[in-house]
Amino acid sequence: MTSLLIHRGIKSYVLRQGRLTDAQANALDNFWVNYGIDYRAKLIRPEQYFHRHASLILDIGSGMGETLVQLASNHPENNYLAIEVHKPGVGSLIKNAIQHDLANIRVINHDVIDVLKHQLPDNSLEQVYIFFPDPWPKKRHHKRRLVNPEFLSLLKPKLKAHARLFLATDWQDLAEHMLAVCDQDPALINIAGRGHYTPRPVWRPITKFENRGIKLEHGVWDMCYCLK
Repeated sequence: MTSLLIHRGIKSYVLRQGRLTDAQANALDNFWVNYGIDYRAKLIRPEQYFHRHASLILDIGSGMGETLVQLASNHPENNYLAIEVHKPGVGSLIKNAIQHDLANIRVINHDVIDVLKHQLPDNSLEQVYIFFPDPWPKKRHHKRRLVNPEFLSLLKPKLKAHARLFLATDWQDLAEHMLAVCDQDPALINIAGRGHYTPRPVWRPITKFENRGIKLEHGVWDMCYCLK
């Protein structure tokens, strides 16, 4: 079946651009050249932007960037590439990266579908994070959910052998959806066993979305998959 999300331009997000703070605008205006990668429908060589060869980790939907900045601080040996469509989040990520003097973060301000289709080279990613994506809880909006078979078909060629895909959500219905989609993919191995969630990885910081879910007495579900 043709994917509505990928082939008919249905987005997994809605742009609700809030006002940029002065600090976010300053970060975008003055430091994009250091941290940003402009979207073009042309393959890039990520190591050229990081000025080194290192394990490349993709963070899809990095939000305001707090989690990614903490991970990049804790693991300077890795290169982290964020993809985020909302400019305030991109500005916040760059601002925080500057404050922590991080050189191992880059960000693309564009739709991940286009980036996967046109910009990222195959066999380039060691890990991928999809933490607390938009749950699109209403049934009529489920077609907007990012994780679906067609999305995985775009993502998998970008992964190195035995690369890891980490997912997390505080919406049970979305957790069940992502688990079912990923479990059904013959190229992905559920590290916890088919039909099972993993404990929260000790290295994954508790995000603001997770804290919100905990306050609302939601559960939090983590998943980890390995590419065969």
